[in-house]
Amino acid sequence: MTILLGCCVGFIAWFLVRYLAAGIYTVNQDERAVKTSFGRAERLGTATTLDDPISEGLRPEERERYCFPQVRVIPPGGPYFRWPWERVHKVSVATQTINMAYDAESPGANAGGTVLEAVTKDQLNTGLKGQIRYRVNEKNLYAYLFGVKRPVVHVMGYFISILRERIANFEAPGMALGTASSEGGVPPALEAATAAIGVSINDLRKNLRDLNEHMERECASSSARYGILLDASLITGIDPPNEVESALAAINTAYNQVSSDISLAQAGADQKLVQSRRAVEIETLKAQAEVEPLTAVAEQLRQLRASGPGAMAAYVRNVRLKLFNQARRVIVEVPHA
Repeated sequence: MTILLGCCVGFIAWFLVRYLAAGIYTVNQDERAVKTSFGRAERLGTATTLDDPISEGLRPEERERYCFPQVRVIPPGGPYFRWPWERVHKVSVATQTINMAYDAESPGANAGGTVLEAVTKDQLNTGLKGQIRYRVNEKNLYAYLFGVKRPVVHVMGYFISILRERIANFEAPGMALGTASSEGGVPPALEAATAAIGVSINDLRKNLRDLNEHMERECASSSARYGILLDASLITGIDPPNEVESALAAINTAYNQVSSDISLAQAGADQKLVQSRRAVEIETLKAQAEVEPLTAVAEQLRQLRASGPGAMAAYVRNVRLKLFNQARRVIVEVPHA
């Protein structure tokens, strides 16, 4: 009897420690958690991700495919309790950085995860270097935890496919280099050489910011697709093939020299234009200064004429007397008798 009682007490103690005490858990500040009961996550009624603004970037044909239920997210804190048939899935929501060439399934690919290859519209194989900042979106934890098996791999593949498509069809905003060169006076030989060896690499290098912004716009729907939010894509370098590196350097040097000459000529022309405008202003002011006294005298004479018939004769007489007083010699015409 004593042995049976001891076994019962031991079993109860083991059960309390194994299932009740072990059921207490906490959630860190940089984590969020989702609890499942018999494998089913706790849902928020019938609400889905289509009711949340994160799905605004989905195309109409994608909305039915990427419709995930909204689940109850356990915030940081605790202690919380779970029953033995329940399981807690914790997810870090901290921002993480990863090399865009990293392949989680084949770490040795892409030169050990350092350079991503892409083909330009000129059929040149270029190497891309850069990073991606991402974090788990707590508004769609269902897609991250249960939607796909390896969400980071899916997001990387999604990002790389969009990036390679953009590189293959990239055109610089506004005029391409060939159009600008033909209008700017670049020799036809330089223009032909530029088009022959792949000017799109130069365009890509000069428009890295536009390329990064395009990737952010195109990947805005990743939260609704996979529960991962791409904070930023930082493409920092584009390396052309070795066989055209020297040719590109020569073309860039020639183009920069032509651009410098054009800039100097335009600066000289602008300076001469400013000097001409200043000279016109000076001469205009001189003419106005000479005309102003005459205008004032004409106004005075008009007022004198309006004051009376003898005012003008008196004014002329006073002016003559002043002139006679200042003159050393006066020649007076005497009428014949």
